[in-house]
Amino acid sequence: MAAGMDFSPPFTVLEGGYSKVNASSMEHPNSENLDNVKQTANAKPPRNLSVMRHSMNAMRMLDAADLATDVGVVSKSPSDEKSNFLPVFRSGSCAEGGPKQYMEDEHVCIDNLTEYLGAPSNFPSPGAFYGVFDGHGGTDAASFVRNNILTFITEDSHFPICMEKAIKSAFVKADYAFADDSELDISSGTTALTAIIFGRTLIVANAGDCRAVLGRRGRAIEMSKDHKPNCTSERLRIEKLGGVIYDGYLNGQLSVARALGDWHMKGPKGSACPLSAEPELQETNLTEEDEFLILGCDGLWDVMSSQCAVTIARKELMLHNDAERCSRELVREALKRSTCDNVTVIVVCFSLDPPPRIEIPQFRVRRSISSEGLNLLKGVLNSNS
Repeated sequence: MAAGMDFSPPFTVLEGGYSKVNASSMEHPNSENLDNVKQTANAKPPRNLSVMRHSMNAMRMLDAADLATDVGVVSKSPSDEKSNFLPVFRSGSCAEGGPKQYMEDEHVCIDNLTEYLGAPSNFPSPGAFYGVFDGHGGTDAASFVRNNILTFITEDSHFPICMEKAIKSAFVKADYAFADDSELDISSGTTALTAIIFGRTLIVANAGDCRAVLGRRGRAIEMSKDHKPNCTSERLRIEKLGGVIYDGYLNGQLSVARALGDWHMKGPKGSACPLSAEPELQETNLTEEDEFLILGCDGLWDVMSSQCAVTIARKELMLHNDAERCSRELVREALKRSTCDNVTVIVVCFSLDPPPRIEIPQFRVRRSISSEGLNLLKGVLNSNS
């Protein structure tokens, strides 16, 4: 087995941008209409429309001021949006075999990457690393990738200057190294989902159908795309490379379009292949709005939407603020919903505090009624009294 690490348990609306001239006014112009037409031709609004527009804008400004006072909204300048937020990392995980006979999932959680690697002082900090690896056809591929993927990332020549190149290269190198290990069953395979964080920068890499979802003030933000053979972009790539899809399976054998291992389905190293080990990456800068990250295998997502998982996780964290208990609850819920697969879940929190309660502002609604309508209403009420 190759040497490596062993991880132990708006658009903007412009009002009044155009002036529309009534056709009947053009046919029978009076002096005022002629002035309006001249102003329109000179790219100026008619005087009467200009006055109306300024009046309406003033009313809108007053309404906005009233609304801000009502709900306690304070306008922020662009400089206020630049936060000094720096996340802290604390995680919990849970893995269950579920109804399957064998447990083929692997995962890793490193909350302090700098300390774990014994990195020099110039190493990006704070740092963390997480991964979920959903094996199939045995555990060899999942175990190998779990134990070695971080080594391939940190030893790549592009690390840490160009993380995208380093991570993509690491996935492919791990796949090739697995194929070269004569002691392992190279026909086994695994999907791979990793999340690496330096400071506020979160980079998620995915090959397969595991998924990473960010919880942002109660909203689910998907940080990866499931690589299913029937996905349009994957289908086009597969068919272009000579692959076929039978009943949702790549070449009638595999239910994912990207995976490491499975060398019985791949050609010589370096050749284009319908089954790809190259990951897709998504990157974001974390803010105070980002409360936690969920990484899970398809055993979770087969029975639960991304938003449902975020809602459950947020509720649990508000109750006890324990990432591990939260991950256990998500696994328990997946089993309760009769998932047919192994279930592995990692929950990563970015603050020491629990998620705050979301306050929904109560907007004051203004209603108006004309004097004619008011008199009509009075008449109806009086007739019924």
